[in-house]
Amino acid sequence: MEREELALPPKAMVVVKFHGHPMVRSAHPTTIEVTTEEHLTPRGDCIIGVGASAGCAQLDERVKEGLRRKGSRVTIRIAVGARSFVVKAEGDPRLELKHPRDIVIRKSDYASDRTLAVHADAAAKDIPRDMVRLLREPGAVGTLEIGVE
Repeated sequence: MEREELALPPKAMVVVKFHGHPMVRSAHPTTIEVTTEEHLTPRGDCIIGVGASAGCAQLDERVKEGLRRKGSRVTIRIAVGARSFVVKAEGDPRLELKHPRDIVIRKSDYASDRTLAVHADAAAKDIPRDMVRLLREPGAVGTLEIGVE
């Protein structure tokens, strides 16, 4: 009798595009955010990009299912120009993923409708400063490549 192999679920991935803004400070110690909004104030020190192609609500359903799975591992690659920065985080069954404008990656375990992932190993302040300079250019195009296993 032939043994059936259990297929592992494929890794789910989505790419969210955004662009830079002169007010990007990338100084927050516990979060990273992108928003579909076009404006940014000095208070938004966790925001690394505006004009995002999606908020949490618009993410692919397979990605959302993966993000809500207990123990899921999340890899977020932030790229702008030739530079990239990788953040490792976790999914959580409490994630709502319903916010229409924002995507927030958190070092803490706080979950809200804006939270994409928790227990991240980096925050906005950890992004290399040469990348932050690029993200201050309004014409800069960035991406968040979100992969879930």
